[in-house]
Amino acid sequence: MPKGSPERTAARKEEIINACEKLYQTMSFKDITLKEIGSETSFSRPTIYNYFQTKEEIFLALFEREYMRWNEELESILQDNESLTKEQIAEKLASSLANRPQLLAMNNFDMEANSRHELLISFKVAYGQSLKNVGMILTKFCPEKSEKEIRDILYVFFPFMFGIYPYTAVTDKQKDAMKQANVDYVYQSVFEMTNNCLMKLL
Repeated sequence: MPKGSPERTAARKEEIINACEKLYQTMSFKDITLKEIGSETSFSRPTIYNYFQTKEEIFLALFEREYMRWNEELESILQDNESLTKEQIAEKLASSLANRPQLLAMNNFDMEANSRHELLISFKVAYGQSLKNVGMILTKFCPEKSEKEIRDILYVFFPFMFGIYPYTAVTDKQKDAMKQANVDYVYQSVFEMTNNCLMKLL
């Protein structure tokens, strides 16, 4: 890590993460390289290595930031002083995920396997807080559910999150293939699919 103020280090990391995010809006994970990320920053590509050793570490930092932003939305739901019905809980959680498509689109297996341990721990803190926040929302607004029931919901809902994106971000080529294969499939949005899942679980 280069010498410099914590503010400068944080600003450079943020610039690198922003560059990665910009590219990810139009390119796939496998097509993005450190060279391309570097070309979107105001400093030379070798400087990136002072902060991140692999592109997976940059994506992991982007993933962590998405969880932190999701946590802000979850915490705002948790602060609601009104009683929420199951329909309202499902709607609010589904909306919070629909606002975070990058949270659902990333392949965390590759990112975690190719990132330093300390960065993985930092990511897991943000992920763990999301798990805790959803659990606290369910505990607060579904008092009739036992601790085990809430844990069971969490252990279904979070794996569901990691599998939802391919079903909601479908290309015309994929749709055409499904049609020609005579697969009668009704496409849904992230909100619709998440809301339906939560209503079943709750």
